Amino acid sequence: MTNKGPIVGGTLLLAGAVVAAGWGISARTRALAVVTQETKEFAVPIVGVARPIAGAPQEEIALPGTIQAFADAAIYARTNGYLKKWYADIGTHVRAGQLLAEIDTPEVDHQLQQARADFATAEANAKLAQTTADRYRDLIKSNSVSQQDLDNANGGLEAKAAAVESARANIKRLEQLQSYQRIDAPFDGVVTARNTDVGALIDSGSGSRELFHVAAVHRLRVFVNVPEVYSRVARPGLIADLTLKEYPGRRFTGTLARTANAIDVASRTLLTEIDVDNAKGELLPGSYVEAHLKLPTAATAMKVPVDALIFRTDQLQVATVGDDNRVSLVTVTTGRDFGDTVEILSGLSGQERVVSNPPDSLNDGDTVRIAAPAKNPTDR
Repeated sequence: MTNKGPIVGGTLLLAGAVVAAGWGISARTRALAVVTQETKEFAVPIVGVARPIAGAPQEEIALPGTIQAFADAAIYARTNGYLKKWYADIGTHVRAGQLLAEIDTPEVDHQLQQARADFATAEANAKLAQTTADRYRDLIKSNSVSQQDLDNANGGLEAKAAAVESARANIKRLEQLQSYQRIDAPFDGVVTARNTDVGALIDSGSGSRELFHVAAVHRLRVFVNVPEVYSRVARPGLIADLTLKEYPGRRFTGTLARTANAIDVASRTLLTEIDVDNAKGELLPGSYVEAHLKLPTAATAMKVPVDALIFRTDQLQVATVGDDNRVSLVTVTTGRDFGDTVEILSGLSGQERVVSNPPDSLNDGDTVRIAAPAKNPTDR
């Protein structure tokens, strides 16, 4: 009988080897498939997305400003002399035409007396010339005088009449100078400076010392420099709220009255004027103020995170993700920069999912995976 034990044993060993080899190949195949799948999955970038935020219909900005009087005038003397008396000190509220001071003008008074005497002399000479001319006109009829004599008499009369008019004009000039003895307030306001006293020598002209300073404070101007980016919406008629440190919690309402209609090239700002009523006299010229302007914004303006912008050589873009998780690069026009967000004026409707901090390798049409939003630590 033939011994079959070794043959069976060899067959079993061979079958086990085949099974083991098959299982190893199958395991490696499954591992390769898993690695391939994971590689494909990891090749798809994971991105975070955010929805554009619609801009508010109004935006309030606070800008520094300086309060100034609505009208402000330095008062100088128009005649020479000595200050006789003053009637208004600093802080005095005055009306237009109210007497502020009087000047004693002895030199002008004496010049006026001399001018009146010269006028009387000119009038007397003119009367004599008139009589002479009338006599010569009668004599020429009988040929008692020559035509030359008559012409000389008429010429002398005209010269004397001109001298009378010159003397009269000189009197009016000196009377006008004499009327400048009174220093009157040019408008309703308050005296903010008095730089003279009784007996002080007074010189006329703007090159001399200022006597008084008067400011109209019933209505005030606030000058504010608006940045160029807001210049198109800072238009006359806007309401502005004014806040001052000396009035905590209070707001004074003013109206933007006018603008310079030109951008200052040094500061890139638009000079604007806000008018504010000051009937109670609570606001003082020269004060520092913060002007709060409520500026209208574009109806289609959106805000996106500033890190969502993709800077290309000739344009700005943002990456949006569609329902099929494919990327679309959209060209946008930016407006104001708010630091962590930026205003988008065109390119977005507000319904898109915008990729935050997109990778540089992201291209149009790429497939991405949306990262799950971070959970709040308080959520359970």
